[in-house]
Amino acid sequence: MAEAQPVGFRWPMEAKEKGATLIHVDPRFTRMSAVCDVYVGIRSGSDIAFLGGLVNCVLSNDRWFHEYVLAYTNASTIIDEGFRDTEDLAGLFSGFDAQDDAYDAQQGHWGYEGSGDCGRAPEGGSKHSSQAKYTKGRHGLHGHGIDGNAEASPSEDMAGETVDPTLQNPRCVMQILRRHFARYTPEVVSEVCGCTVEEFLRVAELLCSNSGRERTTCIAYALGWTQHTTGVQIIRTAGILQLLLGNVGRPGGGIMALRGHSTIQGATDVSTLYDTLPGYLPQPAAYDGTHETLSSYIEHEGMHTGGWVNFSKYIVSLLKAWYGDAATPDNDFGFSWIPRVDADYSALAYFDRMSKGGVKGYFLTGQNPAGGGPNAGLHRAGLRNLEWLVVLDWFETESALFWKNDPTAPPSSEIKTEVFFIPAAAAQEKEGSLTNTQRLLQWHNKALDPSGDCRSDAWFLYNLGKRLKQLYASSTDPKDQALLNLTWNYDFDEQPRLPDGTPSRIEGEPDLEKVLMELNGHRLDETDPHSGRPRLVSGFSELKDDGSTACGCWVYSGVFPEPGRNRANERKITDDPFAPEWGFAWPNNIRVLYNRASADPEGRPWSERKKLVWWDSEKRRWVGLDKPDFELDKAPDYKPPPGATGMAAIAGSHPFTMKCDGLGWLYSPGIKDGPLPTHYEPVESPLGNLLYPKHESNPTVRFFEGPLNHIAHAPTTDYPVVATTFRLTEHYLSGPMSRFNSWLNELQPEMFAELSPELAAERNIVHGGWMTIRTARGRIEARAMVTRRLRPFVVEGRVVHQIGLPFHWAFAGEIVGSNANDLTALLADPNVSMHESKAFACQVDAGRLEGHAPQPTVAAARWPTLDPIPDTPASAQPEGKLGHGK
Repeated sequence: MAEAQPVGFRWPMEAKEKGATLIHVDPRFTRMSAVCDVYVGIRSGSDIAFLGGLVNCVLSNDRWFHEYVLAYTNASTIIDEGFRDTEDLAGLFSGFDAQDDAYDAQQGHWGYEGSGDCGRAPEGGSKHSSQAKYTKGRHGLHGHGIDGNAEASPSEDMAGETVDPTLQNPRCVMQILRRHFARYTPEVVSEVCGCTVEEFLRVAELLCSNSGRERTTCIAYALGWTQHTTGVQIIRTAGILQLLLGNVGRPGGGIMALRGHSTIQGATDVSTLYDTLPGYLPQPAAYDGTHETLSSYIEHEGMHTGGWVNFSKYIVSLLKAWYGDAATPDNDFGFSWIPRVDADYSALAYFDRMSKGGVKGYFLTGQNPAGGGPNAGLHRAGLRNLEWLVVLDWFETESALFWKNDPTAPPSSEIKTEVFFIPAAAAQEKEGSLTNTQRLLQWHNKALDPSGDCRSDAWFLYNLGKRLKQLYASSTDPKDQALLNLTWNYDFDEQPRLPDGTPSRIEGEPDLEKVLMELNGHRLDETDPHSGRPRLVSGFSELKDDGSTACGCWVYSGVFPEPGRNRANERKITDDPFAPEWGFAWPNNIRVLYNRASADPEGRPWSERKKLVWWDSEKRRWVGLDKPDFELDKAPDYKPPPGATGMAAIAGSHPFTMKCDGLGWLYSPGIKDGPLPTHYEPVESPLGNLLYPKHESNPTVRFFEGPLNHIAHAPTTDYPVVATTFRLTEHYLSGPMSRFNSWLNELQPEMFAELSPELAAERNIVHGGWMTIRTARGRIEARAMVTRRLRPFVVEGRVVHQIGLPFHWAFAGEIVGSNANDLTALLADPNVSMHESKAFACQVDAGRLEGHAPQPTVAAARWPTLDPIPDTPASAQPEGKLGHGK
């Protein structure tokens, strides 16, 4: 976090100043490690073993928060009798289809026993996410249906034979959890991860002693957990750990997903993903007819109990926001106009298809797959197969110059792709909302107009949409009605002005506050007396499914509750530590999700020190320091009557209202590679799987093997060194915004690889000298950074070396160099199609590559003056002069 999210890291540092203990577990000793109280080095790809060991320590030493776990999790729920765990099947769960390399959760009996529809295993689970239903003919759920709550009648009371409050039934979740993680002993953790038993036990004790009624612990992660073929399950293990310790829904607890861009969270919310709609609604799919009509889609994907019972309100309001008056009950509110997903359009699968000639044209907006994609060489091969490519960016990146500057490509005369480069506006030259890690929307105000022909992304998309609508205006073809009926009225009412009061010179810029108001939502049957337009809703509780409301993203509802009040643009600082008037946190400006869990089942704070929300028995409502994430008037002692549906089916003591039973799930039948996390080695690893020797890597991983994507399957002897990629503070991602900046380039001028002194000595590699790194995909060169920041690990009795590779260099910019992403593989985990760039196998040698090295494509900026700054040492002068000054 100190290296990759340095602005946000101010808060952990402030917490440390107030007595917090910071723990860093990472393969490399980094800037983060240097300021933490505890650092533990582990082998990349062994995270589930480490976290699983922590879960085992919590359970076997009785350190779990008993009252919290019994009341707020599914620990007592009994699982179907036919379920078999990895402990029973030597590393596999029941329901595995070896022909499809996928699990069928229903065949595997993953669901709750006798539970109606809640906790029901999804039908026909598959490694291909929703795309399996198109490619394999398999039927099943996607979206929220994977929680096991679709296709059935309202759930029955979760009582009687379905739960065991004593937690003694061998088929209850707690007993399954104990058996599953029993083999993750401190000694096994040490042997798999490479840390010492003492290091591991110190972390376990710190977590346990800092959790409970009086104290909470927060876990933060970034791409070091995400970019694995077990990434979803790594994060699931952390969720299990936090639920056991009582650290969810409480101040100072939770799990923070540290985003790598300023609004990655917002891109997910409003949905740039191919298989979801805004607000985490599933994209309709073309497979077995269950998404043919709006009613069948709602029945198949909605829920009968819990917060998702309002699914129909969210999708109908979305359709009204998109299609306006053209969306009516008679035409299913235009539901047929939404494109159906008929194949896997996730980025990895799509570029694999592109590399094989299956894609005609492509738009790239602020993305650089030619330099930043896993197995970037395959991505460039895909771009070379296109007929046309549109690139919107600040600079001519690798994705704009692949046709002429890629040193590994054929001559440009042989490349057919026509590239259109659209100069984009910089961040300070455009406005809009940014949603960060904590779901906080903050408005970004424009400071000045972009120069020359540069335009904002919004300008390009808005005007492209206008031109397309004009082009098809006379069409009567049914397939064109989705475009023609699309609401597209975001013009400014008057020419916008810059902060200095001068009119903007840019014509056609959309008013993004109008877009935010559409996302917020309107009451179409009411007129605001001040604006003369449909009244803005105050929150998603106002949404209806009768066509009287329009809302572009239900989770953002409330961000613009009245004309002139953009809550994302509010910046009021008060003594309230939750800062409720600084930006807007979705949903409903709640700062801590599921904060009902901060009080005990009777509604009293677990402790005075950690109180957040509580039940006020005199007012008969929930109150607190944060806005309660619970029905305000639902008493803690409320019990659902038999057959209850919707929120009426959620007990007053069940905080996790978006789950069908209101509980936190220690065991989840909706995860495609198993209801519980299991340690598997990375697909490429020099080692076998010590915990489950019959199954080296995740059996549900998706492969894209071919001549451009060779895989060295574990265990591999040809590539005995573990590699992991990482970021530097001085550069940004694959370098598009930093390798064109002379000042940043001075700070980090050249591609390098970190390796231990022991590995350097073995391979005769000299610090500062050249070395090569090769994988099954390719070979690169780098300067050697011989450092104690990396150390050898003793794993299974043998020494395993690891290297670290920054992924910021390629062949475009003021500085250029070999690309670490040319080494990584195209692989996809089964849940979210994530690659595995944080753990792969390689070989290293001393020396350089043969042939022509890439040359800069842009000249470095000249300093305005070379005169030295008075009274400043030579080493601190703008030109640097390190090594030459005094």
